[in-house]
Amino acid sequence: MTTRPVALSIAGSDPTGGAGLQLDVQVFQSCGVHGAAVPTALTIQDTTKVHQVLPAFPSVVLEQLRVLVADLPPHAVKLGMLASDDVLRSVDLVVSALPPEIPLVIDPILRASDGTELLERRAWPGLIGLFPRAILVTPNRPEAAALTGLEVESRKQAEGAARCLIEELGARAVLLKGGHAEGPADDCLALGNEGRTELRWLAGERLDMGPVHGTGCALSAAITAELALGRPLDEAVDSGRRFVREAIGRSFHAGAGAHLLGLP
Repeated sequence: MTTRPVALSIAGSDPTGGAGLQLDVQVFQSCGVHGAAVPTALTIQDTTKVHQVLPAFPSVVLEQLRVLVADLPPHAVKLGMLASDDVLRSVDLVVSALPPEIPLVIDPILRASDGTELLERRAWPGLIGLFPRAILVTPNRPEAAALTGLEVESRKQAEGAARCLIEELGARAVLLKGGHAEGPADDCLALGNEGRTELRWLAGERLDMGPVHGTGCALSAAITAELALGRPLDEAVDSGRRFVREAIGRSFHAGAGAHLLGLP
């Protein structure tokens, strides 16, 4: 009998299909794993902006996760938009009970590109409390700045924020994305190692495509898929970054706003 690894996304629904839960499942399938998905919120949005966020009922999220992981045990899990403190608590109950060898990737989504709040402020401590369980946390520069309280403009400041996320907030590894930086879109990969933080800069290529929707979601999903396939973290990160770079190169314009990623 043919089998396929299962990757689980726990994230918000994006009706455009260009980010969130819908994009995660597409990325999982493109990477060769089965995509399972539990929505944490419905959003009213298009390619121009998020108009409204409607968090899911926490009890529904909890029960759906319990039923799903009992029937389809995931080989890797991604957390995306969690919307509210109550939803986060429901997710935490299930994720914390998973076997520790199951990789967890956290994409700490706090706000949309247009500034709309996607995780209420009182839920941030609960999100940070999940960091020690995760194999990787993937903030962009604004998210890293918000979580650490540090400025994250320069390369040196990015390194300081990555260290803070590991040494003070408990993350085991951090991929601090450089897409919001001026100049080269280099990412900083920080790895915790026996009380020390090892830093590695990964060269990025800034493609002249204009705004592209869902790049952060796609990156964390692709890394999660690679981990579900049994890849080591460094290989999963390299493969995920390559996947997104190629998808940006194939991006297309469908609506009135940002481009959408062109998946294989």
